[in-house]
Amino acid sequence: MLKLRFLVKWICIVVCPTFVLAQKGDVQVSANPFPHAMLLSGPDFQPVILTDERDAEVVQIAAAAVSDDIGKITGKPARPIHQLTGNNPAIIIAGTLGKNKWIDELAKQHPSIDTIRGKWETFTLLQLSEYQQQKNVIVIVGSDPRGTAFGLFELSRKMGVQPFYWWADIVPEQHPNIFISIPKPVVQSPSVQYRGFFINDEDWGINPWAAKNMDTDIKDIGPRTYEKMFELMLRLKANYLWPAMHRITKAFWYYKENPELARRYDIVLGASHCEPMLRNNVFEWVSNYESEYGEKPKEWRYDLNKEQISKYWDDRVKASVHTEAVYTIGMRGIHDGKMPGPETLEGKKELLNQVIADQRVMLKNNLSKPAADVPQIFCPYKEVLDIYQLGMDLPDDITIAWADDNHGYIRQVSNPAEQKRKGRSGVYYHLSYFGKPADYLWLSSISPSLMSYELTKAYRFGADKLWVFNVGDIKPAEMEIQFAMDLAWNINSWKPEHAHGYANHWATEVFGEKFSHGIASIKNEYYRLAAGGKPEHLNKVSFSSKDIEERLSSYNRLAQQVDSVEQLLPNRLKDAYFQLVKYPVLGAKLMNEKILDYRRTGNRNTANQAYDAIQNITQQYNTKIAGGKWNGMMDASPRKQAVFNRPDSVTDLKDKANRPEKISDAAIIISAAAFNKKITPVGDEIKLIEGLGINGKGIIANAWKAYSIDKPELMPSTAYKINVTGENITVQVKCLPTFKLYDGLQLRYGISVNGDAVQWVNIETKADTDEWSKNVLRGYAAGVTKHIVKDKIANIRIYFPDAGLVLNSIEIQ
Repeated sequence: MLKLRFLVKWICIVVCPTFVLAQKGDVQVSANPFPHAMLLSGPDFQPVILTDERDAEVVQIAAAAVSDDIGKITGKPARPIHQLTGNNPAIIIAGTLGKNKWIDELAKQHPSIDTIRGKWETFTLLQLSEYQQQKNVIVIVGSDPRGTAFGLFELSRKMGVQPFYWWADIVPEQHPNIFISIPKPVVQSPSVQYRGFFINDEDWGINPWAAKNMDTDIKDIGPRTYEKMFELMLRLKANYLWPAMHRITKAFWYYKENPELARRYDIVLGASHCEPMLRNNVFEWVSNYESEYGEKPKEWRYDLNKEQISKYWDDRVKASVHTEAVYTIGMRGIHDGKMPGPETLEGKKELLNQVIADQRVMLKNNLSKPAADVPQIFCPYKEVLDIYQLGMDLPDDITIAWADDNHGYIRQVSNPAEQKRKGRSGVYYHLSYFGKPADYLWLSSISPSLMSYELTKAYRFGADKLWVFNVGDIKPAEMEIQFAMDLAWNINSWKPEHAHGYANHWATEVFGEKFSHGIASIKNEYYRLAAGGKPEHLNKVSFSSKDIEERLSSYNRLAQQVDSVEQLLPNRLKDAYFQLVKYPVLGAKLMNEKILDYRRTGNRNTANQAYDAIQNITQQYNTKIAGGKWNGMMDASPRKQAVFNRPDSVTDLKDKANRPEKISDAAIIISAAAFNKKITPVGDEIKLIEGLGINGKGIIANAWKAYSIDKPELMPSTAYKINVTGENITVQVKCLPTFKLYDGLQLRYGISVNGDAVQWVNIETKADTDEWSKNVLRGYAAGVTKHIVKDKIANIRIYFPDAGLVLNSIEIQ
C-alpha cells in the first residue's frame, strides 16, 4: 500500500511497452492502457483543444503547438477549436481565469481552480469524467496567459515532446495511442519570478547560422530566429530575454517584428547589464544614432552629454510602453566597459545616483505609474560592485542582480539588510563567457551540481526575483539551460545534494530509460574532467605527469562509452546524440590530447591528428547532421584563440608564454569525502555534494552560518587518518574557488594535525586578480600549512567556520 501511494506521486511516460520514463508529478501518461486512464488520442480518436478567442495570443500559440505535438507522437494532431459543439471523443480545455468562459464556469464548480486566481504564472491540471455532456476531459487553467501556456507545454513534455525537440533534433517516439490519468488536481508555480537567458557573443555561432538558415532576407538574428527562441522559452517555462547585442547583430528593436513577436509570445524583454533602458548602445548609439536622430552622437558621458543620452533613453521607454519589460538601470561603457566620467569611484557613485534618479523619472512619466511599480534591475557587475559597495542611494524597489565571476561562482549575495529590500535580488550567471582570464565560448561544461550549489545559495539569501543566464549561442548548452530553467521553476527540484542525478533525469527524458544510465555516466564524467580544466583553458592550467595520464585515460574510456551507446541508439535519436553528447565529449577529449599529450611528449604528429579530428567533427556538426540544419552554428575556434590553433602553427604550446608551472607527482592525495569521521555538534551539518569540484566530490557544512573560531569544538569538522613518511609535512587543502557570502564575512577553513593548535586559513581571493584567475582556470582555491608529525601517522581535522566553504581534497608532501 505504501509503495502504491508513492507511485501516485510520480509522472510516468511510457514510450514503448517495456519502457517507463518517471518524473515527479501527479500525471500519468502512457502509450498503453492502464487502470483509470482515459484515451486522449488514438488512430481513430482525434482529440480537440478548446480555447476561448478572447484569451491571449500566447494561449492560442501554445494550444496550436500542443496540437502538433500530439501529432508528432500519434501521427494525428489534435484539432484546435473555439466553440464547444458536438460529441468529441476527448477534449482538452485550456484557458486563463477571467479570459475563458468555460474555465470561469468550471472555477465555480471546482474550488481547486479558483485557488490559483491572482497568482503569478501558476497553472493547474485536472481531469473530469464529464463536462457539458463531453466525456474524457482534461482541464488546463492558468492564473495568467503565461501560466496557461506553461500548463499546455507541461502536458507536451509529459507526453514525450522534449523542450529542445527542435533545437536539438530530439524526435519523440511514435505511438498510436496516448492514455492519460490525473488522479488529483496538479498545481505548479515558479520559485523565481523572472527566468530567462541572454544571447551573447553570437559572432561565431547563432548569428552566422541565423543569417544562413533562418533570417536569410536580413542576414542577421531576426524574427524567424526569435520566434523559435520564444517557443523554446515557453516550453522551458522561461519568460525573460536579454537579446543578442554584439556589433555583428543589429539591435533587437531595429526590426519592428521582434518586439511584436515578444508581445505575441508574452515574453518579458530586458537588456544586459551594459544596456540601460532597453537600449543597445553598440548598434543604436555607435552605428545608428545619426541615422535615427539626424545628428552625430557626442561623447558617451552623462556628466558632459546628459541631454542627448537622456533623450535616447526616453525614446526607448516611449517605444516600449505596450511591451512587458524589466528595465536595466544605471550606466556602463558602450560595450561592457567601465562607466566613463569621474576618475574616482566616489565620483562615479554620485554620477550613477543621478543617472538612476533621472531614469526613474522617465519611467514614471512615460508609463504613467510610480517608478516603484515598474520592474527594474541594477546589476553590480565587475567594477560596478565596487561602486555599489561605497553606499549608493539605490531605491528599495529596484532588484539587485548579483553577478557571478563569469566562471560560475557568485561574487556576493544579499546581506541581512539587503534581504529586506522590496525589490529583492536576482542572479546574472554565465554558462558561456568571452573575457579574462580566458574564454569558454566553444563547449558548455558548468555542471548541474555547481549551478545548484551557487544558485540555491543565492536563492536562500533572497535571490528569487530574477535569474538570467548568459547562454552564448544556446547551442551547445542545451542540457545546462534546461537544468537552469527547471531549477528556477522549482528551487526544491534539484537541491545541491541531488543535482548530480539530473544527468540521469535529463538523459531519460531525451533518450529513454534504456540509455539513461550510460549517458548520465558520460555527462557526469565530462563535467568532472572539465572542473579541473575546461577544454578551452588547457594551455593555462598546471598538471602533473600523473594528472595528464589520468585525464587522457579517462577521456579514452569516455570516448569508448560514447561509441558503445551510439551503436545501440535508434536512428531517430542519433543526430540529437551527436549534438548533446558526442560532440562535446570528443571535442574535450581531442583538445586534451592536442595540448596535454603534446606537453608530455612533444609529439606534433599526435597533436596535429587531434587538431584535424576536431575540424572533422565540427564539419560533421555543421553540414551532415540533421541534413545540414546547423550549418554555421559550430565554430571550433571562436575568437581564434591560440588554444584552438594547430600546434605546428603556434610558436610552441609546450614551452612559451602560457606554459604552466610544474606540478609534483609526489603528493599524497585524498578526497575530502574520504573522512573517517565527521563531527557535527548541532545536527547533521556535513554533507557530500556529488559532482562538485575538481574530483567530483565536495564536502560542505550545510548550516549556512559562521562560527566563532574561539571555540572550534562547537563547529562542524571532518577527520582523516593518513600514513606519512616524513616528520615535517606540508598540507595543501583544495576548495571550490567560491567567494565569501557578503562583506563582513570570511571564507576560511581550520586545520589541526595530531591535536596541534588550529590554524585558520582564508582561501577567498578578490575577483579579477592574478590569484583568482589561476583559481578559476584550475578549478580550486588552496591553502597551505606546515606541521610536524613524529609517529608517521597524521590525524588531520578540518574545521568549517564559515558558510559557503566547499572542501574537495587534501594533499600532503
